[in-house]
Amino acid sequence: MAVAGLLTEPRWRLKAVIFDFGGVLMRTHDQSPRVKWEHALALAPGAASQIVFNSEMGRAAQMGQIDDAELWRWVQARLGLDDTALAAFQHDFFAGDRLDRALLAHIDRLRPRYVVGLLSNATSTARQVFTEKLDVAAHFDSLTISAEEGIMKPDPRIYRVALARAGVEADQALFVDDFIENVRGARRVGMPALHFTDPAAVREELAALTGVA
Repeated sequence: MAVAGLLTEPRWRLKAVIFDFGGVLMRTHDQSPRVKWEHALALAPGAASQIVFNSEMGRAAQMGQIDDAELWRWVQARLGLDDTALAAFQHDFFAGDRLDRALLAHIDRLRPRYVVGLLSNATSTARQVFTEKLDVAAHFDSLTISAEEGIMKPDPRIYRVALARAGVEADQALFVDDFIENVRGARRVGMPALHFTDPAAVREELAALTGVA
């Protein structure tokens, strides 16, 4: 996306930047552990992610309608795994994920001048993972997690929750997400938004829009 015309107000109107987590800060760099299981279980390509994230139960977990443990029990039954195999599947499912330390450092540089928030479609354990396992929560001024709110992107209500936590109006907060439907959802509530497709490109766009390189 070209930077020109993204903001309808001058740069000084921008007071906050709100980031997605999965697909932006945490990305799957190596699909081979998931592919291994798809081959072993005779699943279609991409089915592992579809089952965990985008199935009816996966979405229910992200909406807070079931907890994380119930989701994984369903995955276990769906795939016909015993307890040992489920533990191995869970490990391998996330084994190819990597945290973008360069983007996290950019976020740290934004914070003296901007409120920085995290808005994630995620399950009931997300806050604990962000706070304890990954230690990323401390890099943000606010966390908005779909399972805790009972709504998920691109529902306009969850953007408004994130905006309220940041203490800003919609046109004062830049949003960054890798799913175009979530970017469009942000724009529908009046937020300027970047579609994340390349880490270096989005850092350049952030620098141009915020004045922080």
